[in-house]
Amino acid sequence: MSAPDTATPNRPEPALSLVVPLYNEVDNVAPLQAEVAEALRDIDYELVLVDDGSSDGTAAKIERGPRVRVLEFEENCGQSAAMYAGVHAARGELIALIDGDLQNDPADIPKLVAEIDGGADLACGYRAQRKDTRFKRMQSRIANKVRSRFVGDGVRDTGCTLKVMRRECREALVPFTGMHRFIPALIKAMGYTVTELPVNHRARQHGVSKYGFGNRAIRATRDMFGVRWLNSRRFKIRLKGDA
Repeated sequence: MSAPDTATPNRPEPALSLVVPLYNEVDNVAPLQAEVAEALRDIDYELVLVDDGSSDGTAAKIERGPRVRVLEFEENCGQSAAMYAGVHAARGELIALIDGDLQNDPADIPKLVAEIDGGADLACGYRAQRKDTRFKRMQSRIANKVRSRFVGDGVRDTGCTLKVMRRECREALVPFTGMHRFIPALIKAMGYTVTELPVNHRARQHGVSKYGFGNRAIRATRDMFGVRWLNSRRFKIRLKGDA
């Protein structure tokens, strides 16, 4: 993994860091940046773009600037690795996550930020009207019910990447392949409050989905047992006098 873009190393910490994992999204990255700029025009933010070893020239299409930081992996490491690296590189008081395929709507980010301002530690979007195939919606519905019941995160749509968290929540995250499916479970197990609200979901316009039932079902099931065990062994230390 190469070093992040440090063109503005002395810039004050922003209010919000928006982390975007990118893998072969050459046609999506420019319109995504334009939508983000419009959606967050009233928020002091930085954009942390993590190119996960793309082979289609995605990184070359990124518009560099004072708000933009770029992490480029030398090889494809997966969505969890890209999210983890971006979240831990973020400098904002709040950290947002969004997919790079334009199916999440950046215009929903301020609504999630408002949930944090209202007292939540992690605000998760759920796709009330999914623009996916019937089979994909069905398999996701089943997987979400099983996962939520087994790990107790209380979230109906962990597959929705769109989230906003307080920066301290990232300490609950554990670097393993598949982590991105269990962000609410890991954070909730550390005593943080988790909420969710409906967000917009759009059909993919460019490129293809990188994730399917065949390459995740068995691993996700195995990961559930691991996360449940890990959370059962969690501890959080509070010193006397802590708020």
